[in-house]
Amino acid sequence: MMINRYFLLLTFLLLSPYIYAQDKVVAPPSADMRIYDIIEAVSAERLEQDIRKLAGFGTRNTFSDTLSDTRGIGAARRWIKSEFDKISSDCNNCLDVFYQKDFVEEGSGSRVPKDVWVVNVVAIQRGKVNPNRFIIMSGDIDSRASDAIDFQIDAPGANDNATGMAGAIEAARVLSQYEFDNSIVYVGLSGEEQGLFGGKGLAEYARKNNWEIIGVLNNDMIGNIEGIDGVVDNRSFRIFSEPVPPTETDNERRFRRFTGGEVDGISRQLARYVHQQTQTYMPMMNPIMIYRLDRFGRGGHHRPFNDLGYAGIRIMEAHENYNRQHQDIRVEDGIAYGDVIEGVNFDFTAKLTAVNAISMAGLAWAPSAPDSVKIGGAVKASTTLAWNASDHPELAGYKVYWRETTSPQWQYSRFVGKVNEYTLDNIVIDNYYFGVAAVSKEGNESVVVFPTDLIR
Repeated sequence: MMINRYFLLLTFLLLSPYIYAQDKVVAPPSADMRIYDIIEAVSAERLEQDIRKLAGFGTRNTFSDTLSDTRGIGAARRWIKSEFDKISSDCNNCLDVFYQKDFVEEGSGSRVPKDVWVVNVVAIQRGKVNPNRFIIMSGDIDSRASDAIDFQIDAPGANDNATGMAGAIEAARVLSQYEFDNSIVYVGLSGEEQGLFGGKGLAEYARKNNWEIIGVLNNDMIGNIEGIDGVVDNRSFRIFSEPVPPTETDNERRFRRFTGGEVDGISRQLARYVHQQTQTYMPMMNPIMIYRLDRFGRGGHHRPFNDLGYAGIRIMEAHENYNRQHQDIRVEDGIAYGDVIEGVNFDFTAKLTAVNAISMAGLAWAPSAPDSVKIGGAVKASTTLAWNASDHPELAGYKVYWRETTSPQWQYSRFVGKVNEYTLDNIVIDNYYFGVAAVSKEGNESVVVFPTDLIR
């Protein structure tokens, strides 16, 4: 009899945590182990081959030869398409590969000396649940020398931007081995050096076709580790993002003035997502958030998407070497100029390609972000958030985030389950910023959504 009583007591003590947990919200895992496999699958060797191939076309200037099989932008884009086609063949035709092009007339900008077709190469991996929701990784096809419209001189563009283009191809090789809920687009954009024409064309194409864009990861120069400032750094990279969309309405601007959120637009939330994903799965890397659309007074191919109100960021090396950018190949006063293959670190390119791949995989596996997030709590001791919930089959629930108003990153979070409203007791609304993300059963999260309305 004493043995039975001991056994019952021991059983109760062992089971009590599980009995208690039934009344609590059980969070999904904090990491998806598949993400680590994706990191390992990115190959520096394949990236080197592709970068050398792209640089080997001599020049990829927007106005360069389109008929040759060995030189010029025509040969380059046909090779890129053939690589996407090959990847698609290896994954049972999982990619929809096509050219997207726009005619740009002479005089459309100071760098457009004649009429030209700006041709992008697009590969779409369709999502199984939300095929019309897209996360996009872009690299630039074109290159330039000192004179942007000199299309005869050699301009190998090894780092700017064969690295970004090769990264998009390599990401397609790796991620095409998986199935995702949302769609992924891998794209080579043209006409960047002439005025961001390729990005403008694809952004307009996306709008005309009613794409729901989760975000654009523009990769422009992801291979240099030796800066003009003398720093050698193979771990740090920059994430550029604008604070709020240029398309915000007067009502949205007025709401922001009285409730805050000057650094919480959709592009800034996308940048925070990439930062967090990197710190979670690649802690050896040092992502640096730059609170600026792009480098000072300069531009990149995420901007045309931003102009139409889409989330978009630029991912690139931390330390640029201007002697290797937009320069004729030459030696002056003992200084070597030119964007040649010797200036590329392939292992670093692989690291930043992996950053892109794990960010896209996380977003492509994540449920739809919460819609219409609202907030309330003025003159109260607690803060309440409300949102429209999703019916995504893999939705585990929602996570509420908050941070001090001066913090660049989300500091605190709480998984709250499958609800569409939650109150944070004793968290005063005046002292923090708040947001909500959707979480999958495997632990993948959507981008955090900042409140844009009040609970009435």
